[in-house]
Amino acid sequence: MNLSEFKLKSLGIDKEKFGEIYTFIDFGNVDYWFERDTRDFDDNNLSAGQKLIVDLDKLTFFLKLFSEHKRFYFGLDPQNNKSLHLNIKAKSLFDKSITKPIQKIKHYLKNDAELKNNTRSLCEDLRGQYIYIPKCNFDVEVCVDAIRLLEKYDTFCLLSSDADFAALAEFLKRRGKKFILISAGYVSHWLKDKADLNINAQKIKKDIVVIKQKPRL
Repeated sequence: MNLSEFKLKSLGIDKEKFGEIYTFIDFGNVDYWFERDTRDFDDNNLSAGQKLIVDLDKLTFFLKLFSEHKRFYFGLDPQNNKSLHLNIKAKSLFDKSITKPIQKIKHYLKNDAELKNNTRSLCEDLRGQYIYIPKCNFDVEVCVDAIRLLEKYDTFCLLSSDADFAALAEFLKRRGKKFILISAGYVSHWLKDKADLNINAQKIKKDIVVIKQKPRL
């Protein structure tokens, strides 16, 4: 048994059981999986200036161990170079990369705690201090693609913690598909209970994240 086979066995991913696996990555959700982590993938404390981010190269390499087709969904902010570069890279790495412009929602900071914990650029008007929160939901796109490609896979693998996908999972299960859920943080039982296999993202932290320096405010 090689290292890759050992890794899959430890996670419970049995290729004979799950057959052809198609993976759908809700990256707007995945991108925040390790945002509050204070320890790295070797269980060492992160320094005050460090954070964990999901690395697309490592994520792709991990998913290739078991998934025949990988679809990446993430919003595009044309005014943000990081967003542009990430989407360009995703198109080169995944079998299909789906994007659309994000919306920016104005959120007013209500108390000192919110202000202290804020890492976004502050704005201010007559109502007070606020930040812009990016929002771009791909629930519809993922559902349409999962149903449209139904005859091509045996197992639907979802990278997301969004309970809105519970109805899709139930639909696919009724049509004989298996469901692998890879998620982090709190996951509603409405989604979690429908999975044939649940994988907590902490189990694959070493496989998909890198340590980066936090930007200076």
